[in-house]
Amino acid sequence: MPGLEDLYREIILDHYKNPRNRGTLEPPAVRGEGHNPLCGDEIEVFLIVKDGIVEDIKIAGQGCSISQSSASMMGVAVKGKTVENARAFIARIKHMLSIDEEGEPDTSIALGDLEALTGVVKFPVRIKCAVLSWNTLAEALDIAAE
Repeated sequence: MPGLEDLYREIILDHYKNPRNRGTLEPPAVRGEGHNPLCGDEIEVFLIVKDGIVEDIKIAGQGCSISQSSASMMGVAVKGKTVENARAFIARIKHMLSIDEEGEPDTSIALGDLEALTGVVKFPVRIKCAVLSWNTLAEALDIAAE
């Protein structure tokens, strides 16, 4: 569907040019750090988790349009959600991008703009770009749980 592909491309470019939740947070925020040495993408995820809710999230880093737009969309998707819901998003995105995850993801979660990442599966080398921020979020959630 060419029209849908154009819409997805537009969403990715919008999040790349106008990233949401960009910046850093000071402690007590936790920080996860990820990088893809093959292409140079770098992501830092800063989280404030309070009472099981992702109260605030900021994302810093640099890289290709896929990695940076995925990070922007991720921040929008998980801010204000429960940690459990954030982890469900991680599983759903990895499943959508054909990365093996245990069990079936919760398909009741509305993906919104994240649907735009479905086209990445056509370019296997770019899947790591799209998943980098999600892996980094998982790391930050693990740190916050300690």
